[in-house]
Amino acid sequence: MKISTILSTKGMNVITVHPDQSIKEAIDLLVRHNIGALVAVDEAGKPVGILSERDIIRMAVRRDDVFGLSVREVMTKDLISASPQDDLKSVMQTMTDKRFRHLPIMDQGQLAGIVSIGDVVKTLLGQYEGVIDTLQTQMTQG
Repeated sequence: MKISTILSTKGMNVITVHPDQSIKEAIDLLVRHNIGALVAVDEAGKPVGILSERDIIRMAVRRDDVFGLSVREVMTKDLISASPQDDLKSVMQTMTDKRFRHLPIMDQGQLAGIVSIGDVVKTLLGQYEGVIDTLQTQMTQG
């Protein structure tokens, strides 16, 4: 199963933030949209980082003035992304190994969506439930 399966259900809408916006503004976006991460994009819409709740909390421990900082000062700059054609299991493995929960999806150099580890797990569970149902049907008919 591919990432495109999640995007077809979830949609391709990504809430973004500009690196020069304040952390306070970013938190407002996270809360308003009930999400855990924002993709930071430049003026051309090109992803330049990602800001997660975890990034903000880690900075808050070090800096009392975290609300006044810019997204650029707090975001993760080494952006790892996937493509719609990537396999769900390999994406889940990457997210687990690298210990992050949100993954931007890039398609032909453009931001095409974002998936969370929850999206991946939910989709895989649905797939496994389908296999179990099929096996149970075959057992009762056999």
